[in-house]
Amino acid sequence: MTPIETQTTEIVKPPPRIWMPWLDAGLAVLGFVTAYIMRYEMQIIRPVMEINATSFDPYWPYATVYVLWLTLFYRGAGLYRMVRGRAYMEEFYTILNGVTNATLVVMALSFVFQPLVFSRLMMLYAAVMTVTFLGSARIIQRMVQANRRSKGIGIERVLIVGAQEVGQAVLRTMLARKELGYFPVGFIDDDRDLGWQSKGQVRDLGGLSGLPKVIRQEKIDLVVITLRWVHHSEIVKIIESAQQAGAFVRVVPDLFQLNLRHVQVENLDGIPLLGVGQKASIRGASRLMKRVIDLILIALTSPFLLLIFAAVALAIRMEGPGPVFYSQKRMGENGKLFDFYKFRSMIPDADKYREELVQKHNQDPRHPKIVDDPRITRVGRLLRKTSLDELPNLINVVRGEMSLVGPRPPTPDEVELYQPWHLQRLQAIPGLTGLWQVSGRSDVPFDEMCLLDIYYIENWSIRLDMQILMMTVPRVLLRQGAY
Repeated sequence: MTPIETQTTEIVKPPPRIWMPWLDAGLAVLGFVTAYIMRYEMQIIRPVMEINATSFDPYWPYATVYVLWLTLFYRGAGLYRMVRGRAYMEEFYTILNGVTNATLVVMALSFVFQPLVFSRLMMLYAAVMTVTFLGSARIIQRMVQANRRSKGIGIERVLIVGAQEVGQAVLRTMLARKELGYFPVGFIDDDRDLGWQSKGQVRDLGGLSGLPKVIRQEKIDLVVITLRWVHHSEIVKIIESAQQAGAFVRVVPDLFQLNLRHVQVENLDGIPLLGVGQKASIRGASRLMKRVIDLILIALTSPFLLLIFAAVALAIRMEGPGPVFYSQKRMGENGKLFDFYKFRSMIPDADKYREELVQKHNQDPRHPKIVDDPRITRVGRLLRKTSLDELPNLINVVRGEMSLVGPRPPTPDEVELYQPWHLQRLQAIPGLTGLWQVSGRSDVPFDEMCLLDIYYIENWSIRLDMQILMMTVPRVLLRQGAY
């Protein structure tokens, strides 16, 4: 669910990109000049007859119109508005549309004024170079922004008002999509019977009456209100209180607690009709497509994987007695038990010491991750650091018990300790990697891991799977959160 901004808080916290129109104008001029060089100096595709040779001067008026049209078009299309989460392809489409319009306008002017020298091929070059320059600038801008946010620059500290399902949906999205630049600090709600305790780093900060104090103490930048619309008068008071305390405000529209991704808008002669669609589901054709992609990727990498399997098996066998593989009962989709395979990285009788070590190291028994676990062998330590111990999970993937991407499967004794809302993570086929692995792996608290898994299930797509797989590789190579 996407927070929308209230009318009284149209200015967002991050500084507006006032420099982008000037950069685009400069790049558009550069594109025009580059096109001139390609056409008249380099003479790409077609040579220029001597009678048609000219300097750049006759093209300055057209370049001016071209740049002005682009600037006005992009402003009208909202390209320079700060919109969190806007997809790159959405920006690129706007850039392409603007360049196409500007190019047609310039060509139309040349048809009207009939200049002595004018190259339509040069205009084609100008369009291609402008799209290339402006598109590349957006990629660089996104990379710089991501780097700044990874260092804590440009991050907004967020307080969520309302601990019901809408508030939890907002929290899951903010935790899953760190590139948006939100850091959820905690939540407040007067309904203390919701049973929504602090989740990992996101804390329960009390009731609504303490809102101003919480904003000042926690240095809150943004307050996101997720209360139901029946509390309209209370929402108005919260907005006024938050603004007086120096925070910006967003309000989530409580449309029957629906994710707006699943709402289709139609128009009946000016009357808006909202159609309720199905939630993202890993069923039917989607499930088949996910399965096919899993098998194709495994088949393509199988020669390399077989070499690694052989090397790891040999290393484990040479270190000492005990099996090469470790098998354990895990709970998969809808609680179905299956045999979960890994390379053995611990001493043969490691399981009997597990409960003692969990208590000794004060670990969460639902998701214990013990640093410097004494049961781990020398080879096993290397396997865990490089995540090679998890490669036999591919056997489970081939057997259809797991997928390459999905929630990690828990053990039955861990599930016995789950709260009811934790069980939602069992509604999808488990995976070798997932959102929590690329968000910090062992460093992610259990409740946050569940929120990320639920977000994945609710927002599943092939594209999301591909993103997670691509993000997993650098995390593994850099050994982030593995021990």
